[in-house]
Amino acid sequence: MDAQELKALQGPLKDAYRDNAASALITLRARGAVDDQSISCKIDTGRALLTAGLHPATGGTGLELCSGDMLLEALVACAGVTLRAVATALEFRLGEAVVSAEGDLDFRGTLGVTRDAPVGFRAIRLGFKLDTDEPQERIDALVKLTERYCVVFQTLAVRPELSVTVQG
Repeated sequence: MDAQELKALQGPLKDAYRDNAASALITLRARGAVDDQSISCKIDTGRALLTAGLHPATGGTGLELCSGDMLLEALVACAGVTLRAVATALEFRLGEAVVSAEGDLDFRGTLGVTRDAPVGFRAIRLGFKLDTDEPQERIDALVKLTERYCVVFQTLAVRPELSVTVQG
């Protein structure tokens, strides 16, 4: 896809959202069923059924997906798609691109070993390896715009309002 094709694809959507801001508000959903035979949760992605379980550092076997890994994978996926879309829109000469993410966890927190250990990632690092001959200022602009428009990155950077409900 080139810049003109991307503009043709997204142009009508942008116009509709400018004309009617409410039409841009969409609720995405995910659903999982907790397994009654093991400590796992089956997630229906609409394309496949995934099973998430305990990380080996919390007693898991490593055979099931880890939700922490899935969070980092979602960040990589979103940043990669956003990077490619921004590069396309900017007509940025980009060959191969590799996106990586790593995060630091203290499993004492999630296991309740000590109250002062945080539950969740202490730090997350997103990285890009880019094959390009573009000047540094264009590379910097590409990365800045990728950060700005990556939904998962921005969700982690600017904490959304969270709530929990229980239904009987």
